[in-house]
Amino acid sequence: MATQRQPSTSSNAFSFLSKGWREVRDSADADLRLMRDRANSFKNLATSFDRELENFFNSAPPPFAVPAMRTAGPLPPPAEIDFVKKLQPKLKEIRRAYSSPEFSKKVLEKWRPRATIRIDLSAIRNAIVSEVEEEDEDSDTTVGFERGKRGRRLSLKEFWGEWVGEAEGEGSGGGDWEPIRALKSRFKDFEKRSSSSEIFDGFKNSEFLEKVKSSLKSMRWDHQDSKEVPPLDVPELLAYFVKQSGPFLDQLGVRRDICDKIVESLYSKRKNQLLFQSLSGDESSVLENGNINDELDLRIASVLQSTGHRYDGGLWTDRGKPLDNERHVAIVTTASLPWMTGTAVNPLFRAAYLSQSAKQKVTLLVPWLCKSDQELVYPSNLTFSSPEEQEVYIRSWLEERIGFRPDFKISFYPGKFSKARRSIIPAGDTSQFIPSRDADIAILEEPEHLNWYHHGKRWTDKFNHVVGVVHTNYLEYIKREKNGALQAFFVKHINNWVARAYCNKVLRLSAATQDMPKSIICNVHGVNPKFLKIGEKIAAERELGQKAFTKGAYFLGKMVWAKGYKELIDLLAKHKTDLDGFKLDVFGNGEDATEVQSAARRLSLNLNFQRGRDHADDTLHGYKVFINPSISDVLCTATAEALAMGKFVVCADHPSNEFFRSFPNCLTYKTSEDFVAKVKEALENEPHPLTPEQRYQLSWEAATHRFMEYSELDKILNKEKDGANSSTDKRMMAKSMSLPNLSAAVDGGLAFAHYCLTGNEFLRLCTGAIPGTRDYDKQHCKDLNLLPPQVENPIYGW
Repeated sequence: MATQRQPSTSSNAFSFLSKGWREVRDSADADLRLMRDRANSFKNLATSFDRELENFFNSAPPPFAVPAMRTAGPLPPPAEIDFVKKLQPKLKEIRRAYSSPEFSKKVLEKWRPRATIRIDLSAIRNAIVSEVEEEDEDSDTTVGFERGKRGRRLSLKEFWGEWVGEAEGEGSGGGDWEPIRALKSRFKDFEKRSSSSEIFDGFKNSEFLEKVKSSLKSMRWDHQDSKEVPPLDVPELLAYFVKQSGPFLDQLGVRRDICDKIVESLYSKRKNQLLFQSLSGDESSVLENGNINDELDLRIASVLQSTGHRYDGGLWTDRGKPLDNERHVAIVTTASLPWMTGTAVNPLFRAAYLSQSAKQKVTLLVPWLCKSDQELVYPSNLTFSSPEEQEVYIRSWLEERIGFRPDFKISFYPGKFSKARRSIIPAGDTSQFIPSRDADIAILEEPEHLNWYHHGKRWTDKFNHVVGVVHTNYLEYIKREKNGALQAFFVKHINNWVARAYCNKVLRLSAATQDMPKSIICNVHGVNPKFLKIGEKIAAERELGQKAFTKGAYFLGKMVWAKGYKELIDLLAKHKTDLDGFKLDVFGNGEDATEVQSAARRLSLNLNFQRGRDHADDTLHGYKVFINPSISDVLCTATAEALAMGKFVVCADHPSNEFFRSFPNCLTYKTSEDFVAKVKEALENEPHPLTPEQRYQLSWEAATHRFMEYSELDKILNKEKDGANSSTDKRMMAKSMSLPNLSAAVDGGLAFAHYCLTGNEFLRLCTGAIPGTRDYDKQHCKDLNLLPPQVENPIYGW
């Protein structure tokens, strides 16, 4: 029984021992894994410390980044950075502390593996050894672990040492634990790389720094090497906003020069920087020679073009009608012959001389009055039963004076005479009487007058270019009426409104008119060639020794107070004794004729009133002195005609006479005493003969040339021929295509608002319009062969 139990006891003991050793080995493996994990965590801690240090350098304050922004070369030596010098001793102390052997021992003492299962095997070992010694040494039941070294019995201490040796690995160098060896080697590498130059070399060559450099280079504005256009700054944006707000500010009464000064002060700070840097050579030349507004427009356009933006129009803008090879000019005026007024005569001559050019066809559009209105307007009870009859009269009068047969078309639009305003007011939409195929260039003679109550197509929408010519100083006339100052205030702003909304360019004959938007001062009127011929005849007679001037002084003009009659009577009454024996002949007809003559008789003035007549009449050739004290004229046609005939002209020192001051026969006065002196001087001396140059300045050929230049029609008509070869035109075309124009949007809004207001009959009547002039009436339909307004425009307003 004993021998049978002994093997059983031995196998149980060995199985128990094997089970116990497995548990011990598993526990030891778990402890080793824990030790490796802690060693790895420490390694990660060191790596994290290294990363944090590098991040600290990367996030350093501006002294690290500034050199990269301002210099194109390499970074300065990092050793020159002060705080790095202070940081280096600290780094050496850290390296010495981490690389010392004591640190490894402390780490092992703190993080050495601790067994989670503790079993006392000494009793088991003693029992097994005693039991095994009693067995036969050659027994086949030798335990597997005693065969550890070729049959030699292996003690537990030797077994544990061998197992631990296997775990630690051979050749460990002093028996150090593998994590400690890795940690030491890590610190040695760190010590080798610890010099500041190596640290910052790595920092300098890092991918992150390269990205920062590239981003900073993209932000730099190197004007000499880069072709990019610098972006707009705040002062430039403010300057452009003020400039584009000019139309709105002008309607509020803010003067144009104030807006220009604001724009100049805002933009001039940046102008010098951009003159030769951000703009091209062509644009720089434009900036050097142009005004501040053109410079700012070109600057904005260059920025927009650099972004690839292209402006295709806006809410109120239009692309314009396409052009064919043939150009058309439509001249629209507010009066017609036989009414001898400036707006009837001067547009007629302009149409005749513009038609001499083969570049364009010309149409003159004049008002047609019904017979009842003709009797109130035309002199000598002259009336016409049809437009064709009046056209024959107009052409006959014109050809008699210019000496050639002009080739232009005459058309009529419906009009009504206003007794209160003493003017002809258009009825209906005047623009519809120019066919769309001929709607190319429009010349509006008196644009404010034509558009006060205009309710129809916007001129600048139908025509490619619209030029307004201001003839009359309406503000001066209105100020003479009751509540004139208040009326003049409203009329001034209405004139600005319609001129801005319906014109591309405005020409003012003199500075006597109000300062309108888009306007320029230029005398674009000439004199009838007949007066120049009279002057040549008189000059020839004087050369032959004949006495050309046999009479003294005269005055000619429509007999209304505003035409200078009040000023004339005041001057003569004040200096009646100084001008003793002075006699003045006055020629004219008008609504105030009775009052003017009564005032002269009451003051016992030596004035001889006669009926009105043509200034070229033979009875007026012998007068030597023409006196014109009017200060309400814009540019007196009679003054130019008198100078063309070689006479003296005594006139006021006034903006309306600025053009005539260069002529030696024009004697201007500033005071009433000066007036007396100039009259005596003219009566006692002979006029100077006109030179050929002076004759040309007074001619319609010169006036037409000035008109083509200042209205920019010469550029428009020659656009197809010269536009491709002109760099300036290319720049302006590019600017207009790229530049959003706030001013054009404001103009369109004003035109739309005016259209809405003039469509209301109540508002029209409140502002002084003639009742029923929003559309033409039945009599106009009959005289002009027009369809009724309801048929012409079946849907109101569209």
